Amino acid sequence: MLKLVIGITGSTGVIYGIRMLETLKKLNVETHLILSEWGEKCISMETDFTSDYVKSLATNISDDKNMASSVSSGTHRIDGMIVAPCSMKTLAAIANGYDNTLVARAAGVTIKESRKLILMVRETPLSAIHLENMLKLARLGIVILPPVTEFYTKPKSIDDIVNHGVGKCLDQFDIEHNLYPRWGTL
Repeated sequence: MLKLVIGITGSTGVIYGIRMLETLKKLNVETHLILSEWGEKCISMETDFTSDYVKSLATNISDDKNMASSVSSGTHRIDGMIVAPCSMKTLAAIANGYDNTLVARAAGVTIKESRKLILMVRETPLSAIHLENMLKLARLGIVILPPVTEFYTKPKSIDDIVNHGVGKCLDQFDIEHNLYPRWGTL
């Protein structure tokens, strides 16, 4: 069974992390959720969901302050990690090895163990510092996957747009899904 760590941080776009968890639960993928303090606050600010609902979607949950969590160690076997959304603060921490939160620590462990890490970075406009942090990580093989809207599928709703972003992440792990139509199938 595939095992993924899902980090939800305090950047606009928490719906991406929520939809990721909903989809992975339906697909029977084992998930380990790390929800940052501001990620949790964004749930109530941006959605009609509760933190309890979001936590109920995960197989396992760790507090972002719990540096003794199983996912803080490379000996804990996982297949990869997705941070959705990934704040610029979290991006900077990961890019500079500053493991001040469990999300950053788990991402650092994912990197050092040569496992796949996907960062759904959320910010606009991007500063040179943001771009340099992304480039630094991309050169290490980290997938920088901002949820950029596509229009070839003619999205009819925000759900269509969110599903496309989540589906692009799942594609990185070769997880079969039908969240959006493939190019050439319309």
